[in-house]
Amino acid sequence: MKYDITTILEIAITVVSAILTGFFIPFVRSRLSAEKNEKLEFWIRTAVKAAEQLFKNSEKAGIKKKDWVVQFLLSKGLVFDVDEVTALIESEVYKLGESA
Repeated sequence: MKYDITTILEIAITVVSAILTGFFIPFVRSRLSAEKNEKLEFWIRTAVKAAEQLFKNSEKAGIKKKDWVVQFLLSKGLVFDVDEVTALIESEVYKLGESA
């Protein structure tokens, strides 16, 4: 009796591909995205605290601080949505104000 293993291999490859496409790849993408967001939030916290120290006695300090933070993030090679980062910056400033 001879068996054609080609059909069995095709089915196995199809099943493995479906599992990778349906579960593994989305899991890896979400994990990478979460790590990117954690890194961005860390650098925003750090930059906001630094900007608070650098520009505390400056006129129009808010604008200077925000510009400095954005430039700092860009210098780190971070890619981000400006509106999202602006909201995160404002959130960090608010947290600093509450803890003061």
